[in-house]
Amino acid sequence: MRFLNDLRPSHDLTYNDVFMVPSRSDVSSRSDVDLSTPDSVGTTIPLVAANMTAVSGRRMAETVARRGGIAIIPQDIPPGIVADAVRRIKAAHPTYDTPIAVTPDTTVATALSLMSKRSHGAVLVVEDAKPLGVVTERDCHEVDRFAQVHQVMSSDLLTLEAGQDLQAMFTALSQRHVDIAPVLDGGRLAGVMTRKGALRSAIYEPALDSDGSLLVGAALGINGDVRAKAGTLLSLGIDVLVVDTAHGHQVRMLEALPAVRAVRDAHADTTGRRVPIAAGNVVSADGAHALAAAGAEIIKVGVGPGAMCTTRMMTGVGRPQFSAVLECAAAARDDGAHVWADGGVRYPRDVALALAAGAASVMIGSWFAGTHESPGDLMRGADGRAYKESFGMASARAVSNRTREAAGFERARMALFEEGISSSRMYLDPQRSGVEDLIDSITSGVRSSATYAGARTVRELGERAVIGLQSSAGYDEGRALHASW
Repeated sequence: MRFLNDLRPSHDLTYNDVFMVPSRSDVSSRSDVDLSTPDSVGTTIPLVAANMTAVSGRRMAETVARRGGIAIIPQDIPPGIVADAVRRIKAAHPTYDTPIAVTPDTTVATALSLMSKRSHGAVLVVEDAKPLGVVTERDCHEVDRFAQVHQVMSSDLLTLEAGQDLQAMFTALSQRHVDIAPVLDGGRLAGVMTRKGALRSAIYEPALDSDGSLLVGAALGINGDVRAKAGTLLSLGIDVLVVDTAHGHQVRMLEALPAVRAVRDAHADTTGRRVPIAAGNVVSADGAHALAAAGAEIIKVGVGPGAMCTTRMMTGVGRPQFSAVLECAAAARDDGAHVWADGGVRYPRDVALALAAGAASVMIGSWFAGTHESPGDLMRGADGRAYKESFGMASARAVSNRTREAAGFERARMALFEEGISSSRMYLDPQRSGVEDLIDSITSGVRSSATYAGARTVRELGERAVIGLQSSAGYDEGRALHASW
């Protein structure tokens, strides 16, 4: 990356402060751009669902991995729940969506409570692993909530066969004018397919491990027995270990990383799987060099840019994210490492600019919290708008969850020092209510950015991008108007 006219900024920059200048390009189509990440994770798009409790759970991990990214399970989740989530993610089909399945005697009220868990908005009625019918919200309109789903389901089912050509699946769904159909493998339910799902499966390449299962990462903190925690996660089949703390450039982190690396290397010697280690967060070249020297192959960059984070306002500590990514990426490159840009992205342009600054992938938190696949319950405001709650991982809510096993006095003492927002409404966009809708928008924007830069890969985007500086008026000029002036 270089700055336009070699103009070096005199101050640090956010994503809003910069723009990309078109360059001579022989990349004529967005489909010619390969978004596979240059790090060793194995993702085919440069997106990571952040290790936030309000963002990354089983449904998010499955869906993001099917489209080529990866989700990081937060460190606060109890080990038993992590084990169950990883088992189910690894068992999920890499192409077909996981159905919401209920038995015929399930109540309508229960079915309605489950519909918001996935963006396809349908519940399959299943018995002995065979689908009997499908229930949508429309079927439940003005129906007694204690009625059973077999009384309201649509039993005239279109079924698809596993292994069937994606175009044939799309055609069958279109001809029957249905949005969703169960996929059967030997007469047993293997998953569900939608029209959009068939199209997406033909465009995206899932992020898979060597066994053909979906990728998933997990975070661990630097307190306690890090060796034991890392060993447990590795034994579950985790594909990326993220050693995570708000202040990554500290002695405890630098002591934890060699221990984690030793456990990882021993696991690799036994299994042949060398799981990448990511660590953070830092915002300076010194911090990036220190983490790389301690054993991190991926450096997590960002202090305070996230929508739920109050660190900068509480402490004055942090750094504008574009400059932080630019400097840390250069430092990591010198050490043979990569960076993930963590936080501060609100539009596809921000993701493209993070990659232009040298990031291998971009972590997204609150933006993904407002989707069907995030773990929170779907709620509605007084105006009827659907939303989910998001909260920062240093907030009172997160601290309370993290310290639930601590003694009462100690727990109360730690609660005095939280940072971050404990409850914020992340409204679902009616046009993009699923995380796949957001992934479509983001990857489309990034691919277009690459064609403007003449780049065919993520690495080339970081090498070829020409970046200019702009005022707030320049940024505002680029925003679309939703009404005339």
